[in-house]
Amino acid sequence: MITVNYDNESGYKYLPSKLITRAIEITAENEIKKDCSIGVVICTDKFIHKLNKTYLNHNYPTDVITFEIEEEPLEGEIYISADTAKTQSAEYKVSFRDELLRLAIHGCLHLAGYTDNDKNNKIIMSQLEDKYLELLKDNS
Repeated sequence: MITVNYDNESGYKYLPSKLITRAIEITAENEIKKDCSIGVVICTDKFIHKLNKTYLNHNYPTDVITFEIEEEPLEGEIYISADTAKTQSAEYKVSFRDELLRLAIHGCLHLAGYTDNDKNNKIIMSQLEDKYLELLKDNS
C-alpha cells in the first residue's frame, strides 16, 4: 500500500493537492513497487532554504528536497518550494501546476533510488518525469 500525506505550508491557495498526491502515487507504484509512506510538504523558499542549509550544508533555497526517513518499510518526505516552482514555471514556460507535479515526481524518483548527480542521471530522471506526467494526464 502506498500512502501519501499532503501538507500545504506555502501560503499559496488552490494548489492541485489531489494531482500532486496522484503523481506521487503513480510514480511510487511504478518505481518503488512496495509499501511506502510518503509525506509531501509544499513550502516557501525561506523554509526550504533552512532545510537545505541544516541538512545538506547548502546556503540557498532549492526547488525540491527529499529525505528517506526509514528504509523498511520505506518512509520518506518530499519538500517542494512553491516559490521556486512559481519562478521555474515562468522560466521553463510551463504552468505552475505542471512544475509542481514535475517536482513531486522528481522527489519520488529520489525515494526510488534515482540520483541527478551527473548529466546522464539528470537525463534519465527528466525522461521519467515526462513519462509519469503523461501517465498522470492519461489517468486524470
